[in-house]
Amino acid sequence: MGFLSGKKALIVGLASKRSIAWGIAQAMHREGAELAFTFQNEKLQDRVEKMAGELDSEITFPCDVASDEQIDAVFEGLDNYWDHLDIIVHSVAFANKEELEGDYLDKVTRKGFALAQDISSYSLTALAKAGRNMMQGRNGAIITLSYYGAEKIVPNYNTMGVAKASLEANVRYMAYAMGAEGIRVNAISAGPLRTLAAAGISQFRKIGEHVEKNAPIQRNITIEEVGNAAAFLCSDLASGITGEVMHVDGGYNILGMTYK
Repeated sequence: MGFLSGKKALIVGLASKRSIAWGIAQAMHREGAELAFTFQNEKLQDRVEKMAGELDSEITFPCDVASDEQIDAVFEGLDNYWDHLDIIVHSVAFANKEELEGDYLDKVTRKGFALAQDISSYSLTALAKAGRNMMQGRNGAIITLSYYGAEKIVPNYNTMGVAKASLEANVRYMAYAMGAEGIRVNAISAGPLRTLAAAGISQFRKIGEHVEKNAPIQRNITIEEVGNAAAFLCSDLASGITGEVMHVDGGYNILGMTYK
């Protein structure tokens, strides 16, 4: 019996088997959780439905997180399958590709800045607001995904770095707001992974090469390692942990400088 046995989890943001969300879904399924998924649009529907099927789930819903109506519809639909919800996995982020290269001030725009904040940070709050009733009294958990560029300057991360910094603050405020209801909120700051989202960041390959060379474990992490950490944080084993940003980056975040 896995340590998530009996838990019901909604995973938002699955797009491919290269997604961190896929690593999380696999780990949660292995540990006994029942899963439901969202897909962003019709283009991704068949793909997400097939991946859901591999993890013994037939529960999928369309969800553009920029729409409160679509978010509400997800939980209305989920209520037809489950009478409660234990876990929300938020694996969603977006910034315009043209703002993820070059000089930050040259590239950032008012519209692009607001869009990155809405999709990458506020959507976590929107999901929590909509799912709150289903999570009442369940000792539930919400997990989201960040990156070191929220804390320190990473070349070309630009607008997304500011959005991830907002997301991490959002985690803390949400953890305080929901703690009395037994709902914990945490984030994982994952090392660089070659996901579809990362492909939009200019020269992302060089970031991975730098981390591989300098991280204490001398390699990049995997989606499976992030998945394991997320499964733990959403389990009762982590019942005393909330408002945290856990680094799963091979220790890269501890470095001040190296001699390599």
